[in-house]
Amino acid sequence: MEYPLQFLCRGLRTVGLVLLYYCFSIGITFYNKWLLKEFHFPLFMTLVHLMIIFILAAVTRTLMQCWTGKPRVVLGWSQYLTKAAPTALATALDIGLSNWSFLFITISLYTMTKSSAVLFILFFSLVFKLEEKNPCLIVVVVLIASGLFMFTFESTQFNVEGFVLVLLASFIGGIRWTLTQILLQKAELGLQNPVDTMYHLQPLMFVGLFPLFLYNEGLSLCLSEKLFRVSELPSLLHSLLTLSAGGALAFGLGFSEFLLVSKTSSLTLSISGIFKEVCTLLLAAHLMGDEMSVLNWLGFAVCLSGISLHVGLKACHSRAKAGQVRQQSLKISNSDILPLLRRDGCSEEEEEEEEDHDEGH
Repeated sequence: MEYPLQFLCRGLRTVGLVLLYYCFSIGITFYNKWLLKEFHFPLFMTLVHLMIIFILAAVTRTLMQCWTGKPRVVLGWSQYLTKAAPTALATALDIGLSNWSFLFITISLYTMTKSSAVLFILFFSLVFKLEEKNPCLIVVVVLIASGLFMFTFESTQFNVEGFVLVLLASFIGGIRWTLTQILLQKAELGLQNPVDTMYHLQPLMFVGLFPLFLYNEGLSLCLSEKLFRVSELPSLLHSLLTLSAGGALAFGLGFSEFLLVSKTSSLTLSISGIFKEVCTLLLAAHLMGDEMSVLNWLGFAVCLSGISLHVGLKACHSRAKAGQVRQQSLKISNSDILPLLRRDGCSEEEEEEEEDHDEGH
């Protein structure tokens, strides 16, 4: 009875972590879309989110240090600027352009177009040799690309400017996640914990996105009555609280992803992401009134099949790689054990001669 109970507890824990991830991920998508209907400054909103995430990450690191008694990692300036800066810049542009696109497109079109990030992640993984070449990857690319075309073809709520922004964000997202994987895999940096990663990346992300904000929104924000020319204090507090809530959701999203991967696996996160997109589209159609034709739904299904195939290929590759590692460890362990079975002072050749002599008798 103990094993079924453990299996049930593990299953309930996984479901709970997935639901927590869904709450933050779907929640921040709808929250940003709702906020930008009135507050038309997506880049400034992103900058506020980055500040909130940095503060929460710093507080979390302090609490973790007090709890464990071990100091958290702090990168030197040379490593910080050479190793972390490219990842930070790509991440800032990905998030900033994604939020910017909400001014023009629906959640449905955003969700579907953002799914194309898998294509760019595949491309840059092959470029940086993080992914092995596989003929099946061509099928994955064809399915996702054709699904995206079917979804956007003759869409009643299609917007070119928003589509280009989110597609550019997906392209940069491919660079972002490839660089993030390289950053996390560098053991000497010690950034395996995403809280430490978020803490180090946020300042560089802020600096990288700030010039784009000044160019596009700086003057209009200064003349806006939402913040700097506000006439009443309650209105200012309302704007600051709503912006801060989005930052808390963004931090919760990163932390929930870390919990889900650490307690289960990256495969669980990938599979959960597929169903999360389905839930997002259904909620967008029900709550936001997004219109989708039969062809759009068919295109989304084709795209999801491509993503599912990619997840399946990754799972098979990881399983095969784990099997090879297991076999190598067994060989090493056997080679370590066998010499201990030999009699003292006898070499391998002497033992073989004795065995042949015994067999002759």
